[in-house]
Amino acid sequence: MADKYDVEPIRSVQDIEDMKQSLRKWCGERDRFMFVFGINTGLRISDIVPLKVADIRGKDHALITESKSGKKRRVYLRPIQDEIEAYIKGMAAEDWLFPSRKGDGHITPTQAYRSLVKAGDMIDRTDIGTHTMRKTFGYHYYKRTKDVAALQEIFNHSAPSITKRYIGITQDEIDESLDGFRL
Repeated sequence: MADKYDVEPIRSVQDIEDMKQSLRKWCGERDRFMFVFGINTGLRISDIVPLKVADIRGKDHALITESKSGKKRRVYLRPIQDEIEAYIKGMAAEDWLFPSRKGDGHITPTQAYRSLVKAGDMIDRTDIGTHTMRKTFGYHYYKRTKDVAALQEIFNHSAPSITKRYIGITQDEIDESLDGFRL
């Protein structure tokens, strides 16, 4: 698996749409929805794959215990409620949100990684991995709000500098400040 620092956020809305279409075409609706869910919640893949339909059906918020930190997190779902309802239509409350095609469990983070990399390859992106979803959420949240403190809280990072580096903002800001700089 690629290291979380080897992958980048998807910065353009068109590239996000291309990724959704690639996932739908090459991997299926489950993986497309996983991507949509990931880029809209900022959750780690390890917290996404074990979800059940009952965890999100008809809810404005989902209460997640983060696997990495053990901390509880309220995840706001209202903006993607239409996507959620369309995806889970006909599914039972006890069903896995992201069921494995083998056996009766849910997909693994490794399976999710393979789907994301495959879809990324199909659109000539070699910087895609499971952290891409979380980084994309963070990048667009920061670009919209400029609120690194709130994003730091959402991501449960210890410092704003960690959050900015994680989402690729630090390098973007350095590049912008150097644009046109020449001696």
